[in-house]
Amino acid sequence: MNEDSLKKLLNGLHKGKITPEKALEQLKKLPYEDLGFARIDHHRNLRKGFPEVIYCEGKSIPQITSIAKKILAAGDTLLATRGNKEIYKRIKKINSRAQYNELARAIVVPTKKKKQKKGKALVLSAGTSDIPVAEEAVVTAETLGSNVEKIYDVGVAGIHRILDKKESLFAANVIVVVAGMDGALASVVGGLVEKPVVAVPTSIGYGASFQGVAALLTMLNSCATGVAVVNIDNGFGGGYFAHKINILSS
Repeated sequence: MNEDSLKKLLNGLHKGKITPEKALEQLKKLPYEDLGFARIDHHRNLRKGFPEVIYCEGKSIPQITSIAKKILAAGDTLLATRGNKEIYKRIKKINSRAQYNELARAIVVPTKKKKQKKGKALVLSAGTSDIPVAEEAVVTAETLGSNVEKIYDVGVAGIHRILDKKESLFAANVIVVVAGMDGALASVVGGLVEKPVVAVPTSIGYGASFQGVAALLTMLNSCATGVAVVNIDNGFGGGYFAHKINILSS
């Protein structure tokens, strides 16, 4: 339940369009709804400005669809990460507005009311292999309500590629840098701009990259100021944090 739907409920109660019993029935689901295997936080939209997000890995398809039905019934936008085509097909049967980004492995069901996007967040990937994580960041920030520009394959092995995009770097309110291997792109970008940089290390790389630990440590030890780091392959976390910064700057 978001602010608009809560106001509608209270106004309906005030004007006598809805009975106190019906209002109580809806409010009972706040702050959460217990499904046994999941406690859905319907209050999160009121607290955080966006409803609970479904992380699909580790959940069965019946569990995911049950959670999705409850979130959609509350009138909220649905975002499910780390999904697949089978999960998408099941959610599409529940709501025809469902969209699937195969690269990001993200499923989105927008509300009927179109959300006006604000500001500008920029998402960069160091290499083509980093794009799936970058796309998760893009989908997340866009779904939350940010305008997003993306520029891919601009890593430090060919640094002239990122220097050629200075206008985009300087125009953004916040920049998400997604990089595996040595993870050096975050420091390069952090040294070029005054805007916050959200660094997302990926597990892309050969043996001594240690599934992204090398990139993570490089980013954590960046000598460029204004660089914040999220977990390995966490495009969702990078996109969410970038959206929060973008909205504050817009």
